[in-house]
Amino acid sequence: QVHLVESGGGLVQAGGSLRLSCAASVSIGSFSTTGWYRQAPGKQRELVATITRGGSINYADSVKGRFTISRDNAKNTVSLQMNSLKPEDTAVYYCKAESFMYDYWGQGTQVTVSS
Repeated sequence: QVHLVESGGGLVQAGGSLRLSCAASVSIGSFSTTGWYRQAPGKQRELVATITRGGSINYADSVKGRFTISRDNAKNTVSLQMNSLKPEDTAVYYCKAESFMYDYWGQGTQVTVSS
């Protein structure tokens, strides 16, 4: 059974930083792509950043230059370093891991950025 557990969310002032971490219960190298998505109240879930097994990275335009995704195969974790946070970054952040057969999601972690 695959489990993804996010941590690191919280309340931060605008301009601050947070680091999210997603721990997988299986080898993270088994997933073709892992990444972070977010969902703000009243809005659809959207892509934040993804990283493939080969190391290719994709960011949403809204976070480019501020967020950095990384993957540690030895620790089975994928992390999201978020700098220069803005109130519009407020959302529940979800970790996602994609395999050939299934997509797996974590339970989400709340990030709130105050102005």
